[in-house]
Amino acid sequence: MDVAEVRELFTYNAWANRQCFAALERLPAEPYFRDLKSSHGGIHGTVCHIVWAEDLWLSRWLGRANPAVPQGKDLATLAAVRARWETIEAERGAFLAGLGEHRLDDTLVVKPSTGGAYVHTFRQMFRHAVDHSSYHRGQLVTLLRQVGAQPPSTGLIVFYRQTAT
Repeated sequence: MDVAEVRELFTYNAWANRQCFAALERLPAEPYFRDLKSSHGGIHGTVCHIVWAEDLWLSRWLGRANPAVPQGKDLATLAAVRARWETIEAERGAFLAGLGEHRLDDTLVVKPSTGGAYVHTFRQMFRHAVDHSSYHRGQLVTLLRQVGAQPPSTGLIVFYRQTAT
């Protein structure tokens, strides 16, 4: 994995998140906020978790403190979630624009809130961050189907096909 691939993966990640936001913006409030007994409650909790985790990883990469409110519980509306994510996306874009190849194998000690300390390369953390968001976007697809809404197609191959033209 080189820097060009890192940037490509995060371009995909941003595209896929935007696909989700577009689908969620069409959803009425009741199903959007409904507790669907998922790992983060429902649709709102899941999208908040995605955005919070992307903020958490970016904060680590920039040497900042973890986000003040865990899991994005301060975000009361989809508009607030999207606004937070757009800010994170802009900051991450600036970070990635200045990323050099030499940084990919640099390491960072990560201390999860669940305890422990782990040493990861930036290369590993970048892969994880995109994988994590993809995993939870898959949950959003299932949750949207459960409430009778049309989910977006957010697969990597769909991204390649749509951006090739």
